[in-house]
Amino acid sequence: MTAVRTRFAPSPTGSLHVGNARIAVLNWAVARHHGGAFVVRIEDTDAERNVAGAERALLRDLDWLGLDRDEGPAADDEPEAGPHGPYRQSGRMALYRSRTDELLASGHAYRCFCSQEALEAERARAIDRGRAPRYAGTCRTLDAERAADRAGAGEPHIVRLATPGRGEVVVEDLIRGSVVFDAAEIGDFVLVRTDGLPTYNFAVVVDDLDMAITHVIRGAGHLSNTPHQLLIYAALRAQPPVFAHAPTVLGPDRRKLSKREGARPLAALREEGLHPDAVVNYLSLLGWSSPSGDEVLERERIVREVTLDRLNAGDVVFDEDKMRWLSGQHIQRMPLDALAAAVRPYVAGSAAEPLLDGPFETALSAIRSHLTAFSEAPAHLAPLLGPQGSEAQARVAALAHDEAALRVLDAVRARLTGLEAWRSGEIQAALKAAGKDVGAAGPALYLPVRVALTGEEHGPPLADVAVVQGRETVLERLKGPVRTGASGC
Repeated sequence: MTAVRTRFAPSPTGSLHVGNARIAVLNWAVARHHGGAFVVRIEDTDAERNVAGAERALLRDLDWLGLDRDEGPAADDEPEAGPHGPYRQSGRMALYRSRTDELLASGHAYRCFCSQEALEAERARAIDRGRAPRYAGTCRTLDAERAADRAGAGEPHIVRLATPGRGEVVVEDLIRGSVVFDAAEIGDFVLVRTDGLPTYNFAVVVDDLDMAITHVIRGAGHLSNTPHQLLIYAALRAQPPVFAHAPTVLGPDRRKLSKREGARPLAALREEGLHPDAVVNYLSLLGWSSPSGDEVLERERIVREVTLDRLNAGDVVFDEDKMRWLSGQHIQRMPLDALAAAVRPYVAGSAAEPLLDGPFETALSAIRSHLTAFSEAPAHLAPLLGPQGSEAQARVAALAHDEAALRVLDAVRARLTGLEAWRSGEIQAALKAAGKDVGAAGPALYLPVRVALTGEEHGPPLADVAVVQGRETVLERLKGPVRTGASGC
């Protein structure tokens, strides 16, 4: 069996967003599942739309997702990886010219000298008659040698594929089955523009053939391109790859997700600190599912279980809340030292920075269940250092006027004062004992203590907070509201 080779071929026209990153994930996972190769190719022939720095950003996003490529362009000044380069279309023009000459010589393509004005008039007539615009084949009967002479003399022209003009073109799709197109509706389409650049359909076929791509996995929006590409494969007497057109990803408003329609760029997710494994996990679930029905999947399991026959054809809706939930699940599974390393850059320079020189991993362990992104850590860690901000201070001050709360704080302080070991288990037991001493449980017991220590009404387990803050600080904060109350009488 031929080794499976998939490819991801973005254009450097902007940021990689979750919609096209999902296609990268599918191609990578299928290649890894079969022990094959994942190829990255940059389709940069549309120079007017290319954005400076976009290619580097694309490669950085793929690296962040952990979608390691076997072949493709290298960032910066490193050499390309793989035997089928260049992996940028702008460096492959000689190959496109060679394939164009091959099609012209075999009679499967011809030069067209029709002016743009004539083509637009022809198009307008077809629309007026209620017919789909289709090139009439005016230049198809030109003598090939005379056409070559005219081209050699510098006369502007394009190159068209000589299509059958009748019959059917059948796309055998792994997800959608047999999709039939009327060849008569396709017409003799353009392969090479007047500036000598190949069209998308021509370049992609030449590249996929040269790079020995076996599986073309892409979005359903490309399905209409596939019959054109099959006609080019036939003209080149080449075996086409296997096609699989994944379902379209829609936004919450059920419009196609795109850069213009609210698709979040990968760079924003990376900067916010979503777990990259969670992003890969979520994107893999857009149209695919694990046979087990599980949703929280490590990348190794995705690779082991992914098969294209489990992809659905129906459109799928992007749900950022679910992606964030998955990020939280993956954060929970991280080794604590790895989580600390991931969170540290976000904590540096924040109000929680003093914890970096203290019991940082203990503090992180206390709040990790609240995280859905690494960037959220400072907000959850800062209260462990004590009440932060005017609202928190106001909550602490209010305790001085709550007699029930003051009784709880006195009882908790008394129990904690006598502890020999300042550990989470012992602290938790002391809290419960203090509650029994004053007949308080649940919020009546824990809320005053939490407010006294952090200024917040919600947060990590109180025993963990006390461990992080330390004995002296905790005992001092538990008597602080009492003093305030006394001075206010």
